[in-house]
Amino acid sequence: EVQLVESGGGLVQAGGSLRLSCAASGFTFDDYDIGWFRQAPGEEREGVSSIKSRDGSTYYADSVKGRFTISSDNAKNTVYLQMNSLKPEDTAVYYCAAAPTYYPGTYLLLEGSYDYWGQGTQVTVSS
Repeated sequence: EVQLVESGGGLVQAGGSLRLSCAASGFTFDDYDIGWFRQAPGEEREGVSSIKSRDGSTYYADSVKGRFTISSDNAKNTVYLQMNSLKPEDTAVYYCAAAPTYYPGTYLLLEGSYDYWGQGTQVTVSS
């Protein structure tokens, strides 16, 4: 059974940091790229960051560049999202997802590229 389990969300003040984790199981980790998405209340889900499993290339939405860092520990089948300098507008449910590696990097911030999704973790940034 494919599983993606997010953890690390919580409540933090503006300017603070959180590290989200996405633990994957049930599939060959190297055959999938991992992305992070978020959805705020009343908003559509948006791509935040992604990482190619085979070469480690990373991609970021403009809104998080310079503040968020995605990384992968392939030995642990886990992808991390380090979030620094958090802003109230970062408040959302954060999801990780897995996409087949044949998608080019430019497609990895698009929902339609992903086959598997986690259940999400809430991130709330207070002002």
